[in-house]
Amino acid sequence: MRSELGPIDLPPLTHLVALSDDVGIIQHAAENIPKRWTGYCTDDVARAFMVALAYLRLHPRDEMALRLASTYLAFLCDAQREDGRFRNFMSYARTWLEEVGSEDSCGRAVWALGYGLRYAPDERWKRVCADALLRALPVLGGLGALRARAFAALGLVHALRSDAHAADGLAAALGACIAPLQAAHARIATENWNWFEPVLTYDNARLPQALLAAGGVLGQAASIEIGRATLRFYREVTMADGLFVPIGNLGWYRRGGARARFAQQPLEAAAMVEAQLAAFEVDGSAVHLSAAGLAYAWFLGRNSLGLPLVREGACFDGLEENGVNRNAGAESTLAYLASGYALALVDEGRSGRIEAV
Repeated sequence: MRSELGPIDLPPLTHLVALSDDVGIIQHAAENIPKRWTGYCTDDVARAFMVALAYLRLHPRDEMALRLASTYLAFLCDAQREDGRFRNFMSYARTWLEEVGSEDSCGRAVWALGYGLRYAPDERWKRVCADALLRALPVLGGLGALRARAFAALGLVHALRSDAHAADGLAAALGACIAPLQAAHARIATENWNWFEPVLTYDNARLPQALLAAGGVLGQAASIEIGRATLRFYREVTMADGLFVPIGNLGWYRRGGARARFAQQPLEAAAMVEAQLAAFEVDGSAVHLSAAGLAYAWFLGRNSLGLPLVREGACFDGLEENGVNRNAGAESTLAYLASGYALALVDEGRSGRIEAV
């Protein structure tokens, strides 16, 4: 994608391949070497499935990406219980380490399945995604965490936009997912703190992204307006003087308090890129493309320390006060790849060569 920051090169799959095996994707790395003993998690595999499919949208016949996507989808199917819920952590010995995973892992799995239902290059894969997604629908009403609901909502948006979906109730499920976000905003937001919670923590931009995307597919102007307003607030908090400075996870940012500047996490940049692209889809404003490009530039060295976090398709695990965390695990690398591919897909969409989102 070309923006005020210049051309953006498509990140390679090199490190994603290094982290992956015939089960899934290893969670952590020592520098760029996978730590096999840390095993796998549904959170990362869901992200990886969407990244592989996004790459395939750009390179439809890439054999490595096809193999990776198939492996990741098999993991997601194995992670799902008969009651529709998902396990999260698996050991390197292929043993599930819990009966039920976190709410976030459930939401991310639904997100990935919806994305697969829309964009998988094989009709058989789409049917597998549809079956798993439908089994998960009854679970979504029990999700209490706002981010889990936002992740699931993004998956349902993709499912509703898919030509392959054949299920009544998806729109109702989507409405039920975003209703708590709307209620939280009504309860918490003030003139000076236009947000859903009294503290900014992790994956923040996914909340307005979910409302923007859901509002668009459901025709809910109120959801879109809340999404716009909260994303504007978050952009004002994190972007100034040509830099994206995400909320650090060493203390977060509580209303009325001091914001943490470090450790800045790659998933925050990825969330901001995709949320701004969701806003661009709604109103076509170039402001959102500029903000997305600025968030992506965080990976490349336009950040608080002026240090690049990426090399040969790998992304370091965070920006610390004294430098980068040189380990390049799955979450960080997937955040970088997802951002780059999302921007490339919008560029392709604007040129008319491919469906943008």
